Amino acid sequence: MKMNRINALIMRHLYIYKRSMPRLLDVFFWPVMELLTWGFFSFYLGNTGGNNINIAAMLLGGVILWQIIDRAQNFISTYFLEDVWHRNFLNIFVTPLKLSEFFLAGVILAMIRLVVMASFLLILSYFLYAFNIFVLGFSLIPFLVNLLLFGITLALFINAIIIRFGSSAQVLAFGISFLIQPISAAFYPVSALPAPLATLSGFLPVSYVFESMRKVMAGGPIDWNSFYISLGLNLIYLIIMWFFFSAMFKKVKVMGNLLKVQD
Repeated sequence: MKMNRINALIMRHLYIYKRSMPRLLDVFFWPVMELLTWGFFSFYLGNTGGNNINIAAMLLGGVILWQIIDRAQNFISTYFLEDVWHRNFLNIFVTPLKLSEFFLAGVILAMIRLVVMASFLLILSYFLYAFNIFVLGFSLIPFLVNLLLFGITLALFINAIIIRFGSSAQVLAFGISFLIQPISAAFYPVSALPAPLATLSGFLPVSYVFESMRKVMAGGPIDWNSFYISLGLNLIYLIIMWFFFSAMFKKVKVMGNLLKVQD
């Protein structure tokens, strides 16, 4: 074992960090996002005091529903990246396959995996914590619709960035959800956020979903106004991201850089 060789390998990676934003995000940004998320949650718990609220149930509901967003985005992005990792991306698109067909297949595959994952989580949460998310009743359906749409939108954005900048940007596929988690209101209400972040949260479709979920679990009716706002934002972002994704794909083809997506 030669320390000079080990040192050379370490220095090689350290030099890369100076010019690689994704690697810096891995070291600094995502841990900070986690700290903020649970810091705000602790603040929320500290201010509920003796309020008659089932905090544990709301937290579990938030955790399970958050997984719908995170896994939907991750499953679709991973489906896309599989062809990049195996250097099969160019081969796929020398066939008559359309970009929309390629992406839709990924969405369907992700939905199948989500059903399996969600079923397992629901069974586990019921037996371990006696938590039944179906207490939300039919209000669970509009929640899931908006969460899935947002997960698909995130996947479109990530895949567009990967197409444009190559596989070096793939770290986003495994970390972008942490960027929005602190202001998503998944584990605490928007009111627990500082004013500037609360304003940003208003532009996230999922914040309306989680706020509405807590109202239903507290015994109130579903907030249909929040549902329509969330759905409207989701559709706007989804359309924008689809055009962005298509534009990046066309640009890379015109530049003749489709093969470089695999590099």
